[in-house]
Amino acid sequence: MNFNKSKKIIILFLLCISLFSILLFKNVNLNNNIKVVNTSEDKTKKEVYLTFDDGPIPVITDEILDVLKENNIKATFFVVGKEIEGREEILKRICKEGHGIGLHTYTHDLKKIYSNNDNFINEMIETQNKVKEITGYNSNIIRFPGGSAGRLNENMLESLHNQKFKVYDWNVDLKDGMYPNLSPRKLLENAKKCRKDCTRVIILAHTNSNNQNTIIALKPIIDYYKNLGYEFKTISKNTREYYYKI
Repeated sequence: MNFNKSKKIIILFLLCISLFSILLFKNVNLNNNIKVVNTSEDKTKKEVYLTFDDGPIPVITDEILDVLKENNIKATFFVVGKEIEGREEILKRICKEGHGIGLHTYTHDLKKIYSNNDNFINEMIETQNKVKEITGYNSNIIRFPGGSAGRLNENMLESLHNQKFKVYDWNVDLKDGMYPNLSPRKLLENAKKCRKDCTRVIILAHTNSNNQNTIIALKPIIDYYKNLGYEFKTISKNTREYYYKI
């Protein structure tokens, strides 16, 4: 009886050792599969593009340029061809201070530019020529007034690419175009609302004569994205396109 009892104890002991060995082996394998994360290296590059539509408008554009200069930030201005006339010095300043220049049609007349593809493309070419004449810079980056949603299709995109144009929409909207009298605080709140791919933020703002509050909100917006570790960049010929799904 004692022999049987001793035998059972030995068997139980051996089982415990076997179980412990199996668990130890699994634990070693798990530890071998753990990848060490280097916390000193930022694995995600965060970029933000400040963009301003509808200018160049006197006073507003200059004051926005002043804020950008004070904060050592570069932005991108999508200009309307007809607004350049008589305001060439503002456009020259935009270029001289290292900001990007994009094309936003010549008339910004939605009924006209969206009546057919040729009208749209011709207005972009006209604005492109105007910008080049004044600054020497041949811009090929464009933005649809009101955005490309419901307006851009495969045929249109092909035609634009044939002209070497690249399309840029946005994923953050200050809503200062439709609601220019929004408070600076509300504009800042809107600047924080990103939709889709928030490691690459493209902010839509405006430089119309009634966008005084946009000027006030600009520095807090800059500070917000700086504190989150974003790098401010301009849209250029080498910037990957961003347009809404066709």
